[in-house]
Amino acid sequence: MNSSYLAAIDRFSGLNVLVIGDAMLDVYLDGSANRICREAPVPIVDIRDVKAVPGGAANTAVNLAQLGARVHYLSVVGCDHEAELLKESLASHGLDISLVICDPTRRTLTKQRVAAGSQLLVRFDAGTIERVCREHEQRMIDTLNEKFHEMDAVVVSDYGYGILTDTVIDALRVLQQKKENILVIDAKSLDKYSRVGATVAKPNYQELVTLLAITEPAPAGQRSEQIRLYGQKLLKKTGTKYVTATIDIEGALLFQHGKEPYRTFSKPVENTRAAGAGDTYVSALTLALASGSSIEVAGEIAKSAAMVILQKSHTATCTQNELRHYLGSSSKYLPDWQGLNNRLAIFRKEGKRIVFTNGCFDLLHSGHVGYLEQARDLGDVLVLGLNSDASIKRLKGSNRPINNLYERIRILSGLESVTLMTSFEEDTPIDLLEVIRPDLYVKGGDYTVETLPEAPVVRAYGGKVEIMPFVQDRSTTNIISRIKSMDKQVA
Repeated sequence: MNSSYLAAIDRFSGLNVLVIGDAMLDVYLDGSANRICREAPVPIVDIRDVKAVPGGAANTAVNLAQLGARVHYLSVVGCDHEAELLKESLASHGLDISLVICDPTRRTLTKQRVAAGSQLLVRFDAGTIERVCREHEQRMIDTLNEKFHEMDAVVVSDYGYGILTDTVIDALRVLQQKKENILVIDAKSLDKYSRVGATVAKPNYQELVTLLAITEPAPAGQRSEQIRLYGQKLLKKTGTKYVTATIDIEGALLFQHGKEPYRTFSKPVENTRAAGAGDTYVSALTLALASGSSIEVAGEIAKSAAMVILQKSHTATCTQNELRHYLGSSSKYLPDWQGLNNRLAIFRKEGKRIVFTNGCFDLLHSGHVGYLEQARDLGDVLVLGLNSDASIKRLKGSNRPINNLYERIRILSGLESVTLMTSFEEDTPIDLLEVIRPDLYVKGGDYTVETLPEAPVVRAYGGKVEIMPFVQDRSTTNIISRIKSMDKQVA
């Protein structure tokens, strides 16, 4: 656990942030496709679920609120049904929407995605992308003049859809020169902001290619090395103190004047349905900087928030608790079973399959690691139940465990396969299973379903049981025996 990260996250609460940028409504129409249309050779999608959530700059605003900030959102939308849905959703997340301007001459930007199962079939985009009228442009400038220096940070989320005009950008420049604030720029055309004097710019790889006029983009896996050479040029072109260049699965490069670039690393996630990770990254980066963190710490926190999003579906947000959980290794452990069940309820709402296994896991070895990875592969969330120290003594003898419960938790928390952990005092996890009721109970060893005492409990509530063999010749007992044998040889 890195205490500086967690301390920074604690300071997110109550920070005042102003977001200005293009508001969108992201609509997801999910269903199944089992037929072909007669009129044309296209699939017929039977829609089963429709979900509408804030997108674009509005998603950035929601992420900031979910991470603990007090958010004021400044934008222009239409006076249509989509605008009402968007404002209702923003208000439900606690955002101040009094600064959202409704223009009857505009249509709210909407992106509708149609999917069958896990396959995205088509996206329909609609809405006004021309620059806002002079009247509403001036209203936004007036709001910036009033609010800019009252805020702990200001975020510009510019998708190029007419909200951030040259006049508005110039107003930001004047305000930033008058009194420097934490000002974060996330824009498709970063060169427009070079004279603003912002704190940090966050381009993705495609935006970097455009900004740097790169004629031959590098293949995946070589992009970070390509961009590393352009650090000082990026700082000059953006006019910012820092540049955080995000490069998909290769992580991010953090550039600052007079120092070598700092790199954060990402982890590949097989989830083609996730959207908005860049908005989440910007939100966490902004709050970390506003809380007083260094750019290196802010980059690590931002990367972690984006990783939380990539494990979800659709346009999603990262909460302050989820970020703490991701960064705080010991937060994988929940001693309270009901608290664990409440955490699992969130995963169940997202349609995740819960897998549970248990054991002593005293001296962690390759057999344990392989077993836990196989168990995780059987679902989406792996919950590990650990025998307490007293329970292990009853089962294994007075000389066990070698590692106490706290040490085992710390070691196991480092495994990517383990999502959550708890412990139990009994010899079996039957009481625990009756509380959390996982979809699948996995057990390793020489058991059969018929001889496993937990099996009737799992089957009674509708769960399934699977037996997986342990790796041969890999056990804590064997390791202890070998160590004792070596000690005798040395003596």
